[in-house]
Amino acid sequence: MKCLDCGTENKGNIRYCRKCGKDLTLPPVWFPNLKWHLKTLAIIYIVLIIFYFSIGHLLRKLPPPYDQRIIPPETTPWLYPHKNPAP
Repeated sequence: MKCLDCGTENKGNIRYCRKCGKDLTLPPVWFPNLKWHLKTLAIIYIVLIIFYFSIGHLLRKLPPPYDQRIIPPETTPWLYPHKNPAP
């Protein structure tokens, strides 16, 4: 890592320049504040809600599954306990 003041080449994990003593750890350029967090969360929630309702709408547009067979109640009496099978 090169010092920005004196140009001395330093090791990569050192915190201060060995020649001039300048702090080599740079602070982040941007700090997110509460407004940014709220805006980001709002966007995420809105996108998720739109996605949820659009998928639900598209699934309702699908045709019913015609390939499923209908099982008569006589063969499965445990599915219909309130109905007695005809003798």
